Amino acid sequence: MTETLSPASNGRHAPKTPNISFEFFPPKTEEMERNLWDTINRLAPLTPNFVSVTYGAGGSTRERTHSTITRILRETALLPAAHLTCVGSSRGEIDEIVDRYHEVGVRHIVALRGDPPGGIGTPYFTHPDGYQSSAELVAGIKKRHADIEISVSAYPEKHPEAADFDADIDTLQAKVDAGATRAITQVFFDNELYYRYVDRVRARGIEIPIVPGIMPMHNFKQARNFVTRAGTSVPDWLAEKFDGLDNDAETRKLVAATVAAGQVQKLFKHGVDTFHFYTMNRADLVFAISHLLGIRPNGTQKAA
Repeated sequence: MTETLSPASNGRHAPKTPNISFEFFPPKTEEMERNLWDTINRLAPLTPNFVSVTYGAGGSTRERTHSTITRILRETALLPAAHLTCVGSSRGEIDEIVDRYHEVGVRHIVALRGDPPGGIGTPYFTHPDGYQSSAELVAGIKKRHADIEISVSAYPEKHPEAADFDADIDTLQAKVDAGATRAITQVFFDNELYYRYVDRVRARGIEIPIVPGIMPMHNFKQARNFVTRAGTSVPDWLAEKFDGLDNDAETRKLVAATVAAGQVQKLFKHGVDTFHFYTMNRADLVFAISHLLGIRPNGTQKAA
């Protein structure tokens, strides 16, 4: 990789400790609600740049996302980012959702095309009166509320539906042209994939931060099935580290923390200074990895 400055920060030298953000998903039950808030309360003292809350196309999921975002604003000092997709809603419905978020104080949206209505692997289509692409969604948000910051997705192994990397980066360029100022990557486990992707993006003149998305593998088999459906490759060396641990949850946690911390530390030494953690609504591994990176509660830091 030729770039010497951080691909995530776009030109700033890496600080002594990384910047972090966390992703949560909205709870479906009271027990999941308690677990989510235990997780938020555990991670909040690490002072992340922001926390994002995922979004589904269905009405009930949409309301749970809004409820979670509103409670974060009301009860914490965290800056929440609301996920929003093109799937299943007209432009008018999506515009109304954006207006509701803006009204309660949300100033950051993660704008995504979204998965096909029938799930990954099925044909993709949007509402006939809806936004037809993530770039259109970004433009629609910025037209209504210019003060909303917009993050979008990026794919170190290219989007599964993209014809090639050039076409995939064309899509990223369209999102940047529409007003996106940050890209967060799909999960990856081979750092070389990320480095090569950033080189391709920078060669095209795209200068927004490309923030690596990191997922600690709490349950390896379950996580592997999830990420491979979205186009992420899982190296043999990683699978071997979890071999024989199907019935040993405690050892799996230690291995998962070690693997993820090692990946992040290598990225950090390479100049990457910002990381987005897919928490799966669990605090333990993310808190441990952050600690290993020198991040301490309430802003105190140690050199990584």
